[in-house]
Amino acid sequence: MVNNVLLFTAVLVCGLISIGLATDEFEEDIIKTSAGDLKITFIGHGTLMFTFNGKTIHMDPVSREADYTKMPQADLILVTHQHGDHLDSEVIEILRKDDTDIVLSGKCAEVVQGGIVMNNGDVKSVGGLKIEAVPAYNIVHKRDSGNPYHPRGEGNGYVITFGDKRVYVAGDTENTPEMKALKGIDVAFLPMNLPYTMTPEMVADAAKAFRPKILYPYHYGSTDTARLVELLKGEEGIEVRIRDVN
Repeated sequence: MVNNVLLFTAVLVCGLISIGLATDEFEEDIIKTSAGDLKITFIGHGTLMFTFNGKTIHMDPVSREADYTKMPQADLILVTHQHGDHLDSEVIEILRKDDTDIVLSGKCAEVVQGGIVMNNGDVKSVGGLKIEAVPAYNIVHKRDSGNPYHPRGEGNGYVITFGDKRVYVAGDTENTPEMKALKGIDVAFLPMNLPYTMTPEMVADAAKAFRPKILYPYHYGSTDTARLVELLKGEEGIEVRIRDVN
């Protein structure tokens, strides 16, 4: 009996260590809000995790960025668009509980059933959070066929309100008029890699227009983040933070 208890304890401790490593290996930031702390976990590429008021929110979770069998299940999942580095239906099933809300675009809903479809411009309250769908698309960068890498109307960025803080996760997009018209953004995640999204110059142009208090470039691949820092040097009120989300 004693041996069985010791074995169970060892297995339990190993399991806890394993689960801890799943999140401890990623960088985290804390943003203070009027409704408590917002923890941002930087998973990689376009993948993030937010923790707020006891809820876990996964953004574009994909298996190439983490072992989601060791990650906390989701109260809310947001998917920006249908490309495989942002939409992973198998990971969604791993994270999904009976009461998990899934917010996605219409194209994503062709693959994932039971989600809440948001079209560009929609505003909804989901799980007690206000969510706004911002158009995400290319204007300049196109495939050899002449079609944009991300056609207008197919993808969303999302503005999520946590207490008194508005967090914008742009998805795959360029510096569109809709992005540049945003107001009151406290934290912004803007993609910065070619040929699919933005150059550092495009990101700087957008940031100077809508002026997020904190700017995280993400989805940046091999792009030189120092170039963005230089472009926004001296821009009062915009703090550029570089994290490991290439």
